[in-house]
Amino acid sequence: MPQQDTADRLKPLEKLRGLEDTHMLINEVYLSVQGESTHAGRPCVFVRTAVCNQRCSYCDTAYAFTQGEPVALDEVVSKSLSFNTELVEITGGEPLLQPLLPELCKRLLAAGREVLIETGGSHDISVVPEGARVILDIKTPGSGEEAANDYANLQRLRKGDEVKFVLTSREDYEWARELVKRENLPGRATVLFSPAFRRIESRDLAAWLLEDGLEARLNLQLHKYIWDPTKRGV
Repeated sequence: MPQQDTADRLKPLEKLRGLEDTHMLINEVYLSVQGESTHAGRPCVFVRTAVCNQRCSYCDTAYAFTQGEPVALDEVVSKSLSFNTELVEITGGEPLLQPLLPELCKRLLAAGREVLIETGGSHDISVVPEGARVILDIKTPGSGEEAANDYANLQRLRKGDEVKFVLTSREDYEWARELVKRENLPGRATVLFSPAFRRIESRDLAAWLLEDGLEARLNLQLHKYIWDPTKRGV
């Protein structure tokens, strides 16, 4: 890893280490329509945490690498519950970097919310409390972050969890297809295949899935078709 890239990743992590134990580093909390996963189309509150240890080639939320402020856990919970919707997704950045993530999940679950955690797959998902559902993003070669995958997470999947592959090319597709078959993922979780926005055509990915008869869902980012793809807070 180049020295500058290493510094770029480590500097924001210092902000996490300096947090009070009652606070999280939050980029934004907002209400929108869920754009991905089996919950696509549902109203959803998004809690976007700040800081990420990965730098995927297709990342569309790079602003969350460094832009975030300490927010008390009580305030994060209160803001999340202030919206009139049952579904809450905690995303990032990388939410599993936040020490208070498990407690946030527990409080939201206790308040009757459905909780999703979208994680880049480089951290142990077993810290996520029972009842919260993980969307595990397995990084493909085209992401530039394949080496960061914690493949042991595939054995930690629980009922209701989902596994997502963001694909940048036919080569990525074939890599993901073989992993799905080798690990028998459809027998353990919902499998999502997502075309990296404007990197491959959704119609091509649909054709590949149909040709191979792979038990995976075509997963489009609905919010990028509803709103401008660069718009934040949607």
